[in-house]
Amino acid sequence: MATVNLNLASFDETVSSSPMLLVDFWADWCGPCKMFAPVYEKASELHPDIVFGKVDTEAQQELASAFRIMSIPTLMAFRDQILLYSQPGALPEAALADLIKQIKALDMDDVRRKIAESDHEHADSHEGHSH
Repeated sequence: MATVNLNLASFDETVSSSPMLLVDFWADWCGPCKMFAPVYEKASELHPDIVFGKVDTEAQQELASAFRIMSIPTLMAFRDQILLYSQPGALPEAALADLIKQIKALDMDDVRRKIAESDHEHADSHEGHSH
């Protein structure tokens, strides 16, 4: 599957309907983005089970600012609607392949448990502990 252009309207829907989603924030004037594009495109063909989204930060400024994109390209990875990775910089092919492998290998039940635990800890820390 090739890459999918995302906009403000389609972004949330794509996140919620995709078991695994990568998002490349890019712009036409950005040199590293242009170098990363074919690497990203190739990965999208190698992994038809993953949705590879692209966000043109010039056309989608609202979306870029919602994610506080400061430098591009920025790559994000979601699994089960959970943002697992967000890093600026063009990845070489091997690093992108490695990232995809790591995200696929994650035990999402474990991830959800850790999120629940950290939410729980934050909730506990706000209460006074008096005995």
